[in-house]
Amino acid sequence: MTTTGNLDALLRETRVFPPSDEFRAQANVNDERIYERAAQDPEAYWAEQAQQLTWFRPFEQILEWNPPHAKWFLGGTLNAAYNAVDRHRESHRKNKAAILWEGEPGDSRVYTYDMLGREVDRAAHMLSRLGVKKGDRVAIYLPMIPELVISMLACAKIGAIHSVVFAGFSAKALRERVVDCDAKVVITADAGHRRGGFIPLKQNTDEALAGTDVRHVLVVQRIGEASGAEMTEGRDVYWHELAKQVPNTPYPPAEMDAEDILFLLYTSGTTGKPKGIVHSTAGYLVGANTSVRTVFDLKDSDVFFCTADIGWITGHTYVVYGPLSAGATVVMYEGAPDWPHRGRLWELVDKYGATIFYTAPTLIRTLMKWGPQFLEPYSLDSLRLLASVGEPINPEAWMWFHSHIGKGRLPIVDTWWQTETGCAMIAPLPGLTSTKPGSATRPVPGISAKVVDEEGNEVEPGHGGYLVITKPWPSMLRTVWGDDDRFRNTYFGKFPGIYLPGDGAHLDEDGYVWILGRIDDVINVSGHRIGTMEVESALVDHPAVAEAAVIGRTHEVKGQAITAFVTLREGVDASPELVTELKQHVVEKIGAMARPEEILFTAELPKTRSAKIMRRLLRDIAEGRVVGDTTTLADPSVIEQLKAAYKDSE
Repeated sequence: MTTTGNLDALLRETRVFPPSDEFRAQANVNDERIYERAAQDPEAYWAEQAQQLTWFRPFEQILEWNPPHAKWFLGGTLNAAYNAVDRHRESHRKNKAAILWEGEPGDSRVYTYDMLGREVDRAAHMLSRLGVKKGDRVAIYLPMIPELVISMLACAKIGAIHSVVFAGFSAKALRERVVDCDAKVVITADAGHRRGGFIPLKQNTDEALAGTDVRHVLVVQRIGEASGAEMTEGRDVYWHELAKQVPNTPYPPAEMDAEDILFLLYTSGTTGKPKGIVHSTAGYLVGANTSVRTVFDLKDSDVFFCTADIGWITGHTYVVYGPLSAGATVVMYEGAPDWPHRGRLWELVDKYGATIFYTAPTLIRTLMKWGPQFLEPYSLDSLRLLASVGEPINPEAWMWFHSHIGKGRLPIVDTWWQTETGCAMIAPLPGLTSTKPGSATRPVPGISAKVVDEEGNEVEPGHGGYLVITKPWPSMLRTVWGDDDRFRNTYFGKFPGIYLPGDGAHLDEDGYVWILGRIDDVINVSGHRIGTMEVESALVDHPAVAEAAVIGRTHEVKGQAITAFVTLREGVDASPELVTELKQHVVEKIGAMARPEEILFTAELPKTRSAKIMRRLLRDIAEGRVVGDTTTLADPSVIEQLKAAYKDSE
């Protein structure tokens, strides 16, 4: 898989930002030799990192690798909830804030580690009262409220396997996940806040569970009577009522084998039913804990604000298990970034003194579209590190983030990873790595990531191909729930024993990795293979453009033609002249073969709630096909708007 577009303008980035002397001096990792040590003996490196956790019984063997199956830290036992909460209750962090929570309407709660621990113990007693035992599956369908974190940790304390389902998912999507993992209990809320309205979570749950074997539904009362939630006698119980019936005593943490399953998290492919990604207890926790300390330079004094919903892997790793296992304080926000105003995130940064801010490139591009005036009322002086995750970040968005949020002085950590990898895999270490706008830079210590050609041979600098991980790592997925053949074929089918993430990448002359997007997001125009990220970056480079999504549609002459969906910055008007100008801009940046056949202006792009652009839906629209599954869309109404815009353009 290679692209033949002219990548020079995009990938030979001349702007380089080394760590400041001040940041390097205080960084958790500031010795370049860490890369060499980890490469020479990755097992010893990961064993050393594992000592940051508390083990009930030490492990006897670091790794057992029978491709594609890995087992890490064999013989060791531990508990994820104990590591995330209880051990801090026994230390100087007992009365330290663990969670600073802000509700969409402006209500708030603060949980110290001791308070959080008491709530986790109570919830564990509640689940036990409902018959939940070690190994049982519990589906959690909650908004971004503290009970979501408490539920996850209560499952971990018992040894039950949690499966968090994003609260924006439909009843159909919830049902698929509940049935696939055979959940014994579902935890939900009467409803959730969303942009001043309600998400009918209990109503969705009732619809999803019709005819299933789910024994109990535990309901958090978030909205109250206005939700219209109805309770099914004998099955449903309110959280606050059951909490009064259980002992107010510590719940003993289950002693979990290192390879016992901690959670399932479902991820959608482009087709077929969602895949239940299986993560183990020890390996996942080691990856999460290590990455917050190294990649995010997390310190005891930090306030970590990750804007991801916990329904996605980013929220699992960098709202819950990573920061809490390291004893940090996390900010957790229930609402949308523009509700009730477009400065809400910065209001929270200032209110809670956030020091690390982690968000998605799509949100950064949305902020660019709105303009910097929404930042003016806020100081943001508490911030010391910025980070991005999700899709590849284009250089223009990187620079905007750097200039307007970082005020030209803060390091930016652009991270590449997946649900399947568990933690950040390619990212700069902020005390060591000179960053380039748009590049995730280098694999983190202990990770063997390469770019290879169609035959699996490593490419030379200046070339592109498939991104692969050639050696096992602790937080890698263990299998797909109930479908090991799918696990083998999807991730290890092309290159035996080597993990294929499904992304294309380019290696620049300095050995930095540039993620080009999904392998199937490549357009073949008259024999030229062009990555969508290349064209999108060229478009966003134009001062009129806030965001762009590019797809290929069938063309009788070229094979495929490029269609670009473009969102303009506020105050910029669409016009035929601007279409011509943008097409020529792409030609100048990449070459004539990358000139879009058509450009459509749209107010919004179809995105998931985790802010990923759903290009397959754009392909459906451009090809005139029936639009596929839209259950993961943040705003399904966008599809009808896009259809109308496309029809008007024809």
